Amino acid sequence: MNWFTSFEIPPASAPISHHSKVLSMGSCFAQVVGSKLESCKFDVLTNPFGTIFHPKILNRLLDHALFNDSMDESGVLERDGLYFHYKAHSDLVGKSIEELRQKWNKKIQETHEYLSTGTHLILTFGTAWIYEHQNFGSVANCHKQPQKIFEKKLSSMQKMLLDLEITLGNISRSNPNLKFILTVSPVRHIKNGIPENQLSKSILCVLCHELEKKLESVSYFPAYEIMMDELRDYRFYKEDRIHPTAEAENYIWKRFSETYFPKETQIKISEIQKIQRELAHRPLNPESDSHLKFLQNLRSKLEQMGTEFDFSKEMKLVTTELEKLNS
Repeated sequence: MNWFTSFEIPPASAPISHHSKVLSMGSCFAQVVGSKLESCKFDVLTNPFGTIFHPKILNRLLDHALFNDSMDESGVLERDGLYFHYKAHSDLVGKSIEELRQKWNKKIQETHEYLSTGTHLILTFGTAWIYEHQNFGSVANCHKQPQKIFEKKLSSMQKMLLDLEITLGNISRSNPNLKFILTVSPVRHIKNGIPENQLSKSILCVLCHELEKKLESVSYFPAYEIMMDELRDYRFYKEDRIHPTAEAENYIWKRFSETYFPKETQIKISEIQKIQRELAHRPLNPESDSHLKFLQNLRSKLEQMGTEFDFSKEMKLVTTELEKLNS
């Protein structure tokens, strides 16, 4: 009997190679994809403003980055001697307002550069539920402030569609070569409630579908659908029953790779991953001749791969180990 439901995903019309320049923003899945791209030696910028769950907030940050907007100080808050901003995750933090402003400006400039010269923008939408601050408006993160000053709302699909259509259109006019990849996060937001989470994900799926219809540069990758159908089992969730396991993430990554990476890129990724496994190897006897030979062979491989990819950190580690053994 077949206990596994699979479905076809057509190859991407705008594939990703090691010559690509990728910006990945959004919820936890954007972080997963960005981290895996980085480990495979792609040019990638991942979640410069931290984990962002809502399309409205992502849209606003993209708009700020496109036009190099300065930080809106009305959104600054202080907690335990640290300064945060309601438009960003708590990863963006400063010991003073000035430090926070400098970090904001740096992230805006980095994001602007990837929007201006990049080849792909991956946006992962997590939820359609948003929190509205009584004074500031929509927030990316409540930053552990009292619940009474926020109101939870379900965002209108049509309003999100209109805003994103305008912003992505502006980005396309600035950089016609940039392709947009939309995904809905496989992470469950069940703190809102099970029916509420399903309603939210449904709205996000329709949002992606409508954007794909309206904008030629937009494609959709079904990460959420893979989790719901191909991986329909609680064994693919961590103990919190919210986040996918590493095994599930790796499977979705495999499907992403098959969709967006040409064969030659997949071969290079396999070679890079093989070297990374060798770098993670822990010898039985670090002082043995066999380990010395292993490190020498590994250094040769790094030198060969280093002509195409940046393995300078890895090379430094291996060289240091060899110097210790030869001293």
